[in-house]
Amino acid sequence: MTEDVMEFYKGKKVLITGHTGFKGSWMTAVLLLLGADAIGYALRPDEKPNLHELCGFDGKVTGYPGKLTNVYGDIRDLELLRETFDKARPEIVIHMAAQPLVRRSYEDPVGTYSTNVMGTVNVLECCRTQESIKSVINVTTDKVYRNQERAEGYREDEELCGYDPYSNSKSCSELVTDSYRNSFLRDKNIAVTTMRAGNVIGGGDFAKDRIIPDCVRAAMAGEDIIVRNPRSTRPYQHVLEPVICYLWTAARQYTDPSIAGCYNVGPDDEDAVTTAQIATKFCDLWNARSNSTTAWKDVSDGGPHEANYLKLDCTKIKEELAWHPVWNIDRAMSELVRWYKTYSEGGDHCEVMHDQIMTYIEESRKK
Repeated sequence: MTEDVMEFYKGKKVLITGHTGFKGSWMTAVLLLLGADAIGYALRPDEKPNLHELCGFDGKVTGYPGKLTNVYGDIRDLELLRETFDKARPEIVIHMAAQPLVRRSYEDPVGTYSTNVMGTVNVLECCRTQESIKSVINVTTDKVYRNQERAEGYREDEELCGYDPYSNSKSCSELVTDSYRNSFLRDKNIAVTTMRAGNVIGGGDFAKDRIIPDCVRAAMAGEDIIVRNPRSTRPYQHVLEPVICYLWTAARQYTDPSIAGCYNVGPDDEDAVTTAQIATKFCDLWNARSNSTTAWKDVSDGGPHEANYLKLDCTKIKEELAWHPVWNIDRAMSELVRWYKTYSEGGDHCEVMHDQIMTYIEESRKK
């Protein structure tokens, strides 16, 4: 699957928005290992610790085949964003910048919409006026669909209408992208694809209101893990699944714009599991690697509405692009616990991260 990616990105100019986040930091690491000339545009991370700084991406980056240029700015600042595009002259754009949390979207709906909708408008406007660009990926979410709490996975041709402000703002981002594609970018031979990924897990996520960071914080403190909604089902997948898929798709449409469109990126059906199953797997793996008895408990806090059942149908990307998941949920959980245990014990978490990236790429070649 990824043989072309290994060679394709050497020396390519790739602009990533949101590169200081958890997912963006993994994207940055992959691109640097592949030898790309990466230009990151994002706010400075507001949490401590964070993967961007733990990887040393906030300073002079050494030890990678590729190079990184940081621009710290708000995606809503069109003037600075345009200046960054004009200076970098990227060939590929991966738009990942977002306000990504459902609960925060209830607290700050205006900020969520302005970031996720107008931020997308600003990125696409810069793409419209930049002659160097050939391939654009807009990263959205599995939550863009009108969720009917059904057992079947959602397909790309179904209605887009997320319930909460975060999910709905991402639905709007999809519509904005489709309009820019039809109105401007297709005529300029710029291939544009939106990619709807499920819940990502992996080493280095320290955000609030996410199941794995909550598990890690509790385990490291010797406390019980609080699980708000143990029966909710999500398409959990290791962060490398969508990150490599985004890069692979960007490379494919760079030379074949006909594949551009929209794609779900999620695990196989058997790996769409409940939060209770995730918490149980984490406890079993964590306890097996340490002398601890970490456990979780069901404590519903009566928080805002979130979907209980959500799955993706990934038939389209499997059939049209021959993409398939590489790591199942058990492997994903094993790899993330390995990362966090190394981090908690003061080991070389960057070495673990690099090993996981190269191992994943090698195993993906066999798919």
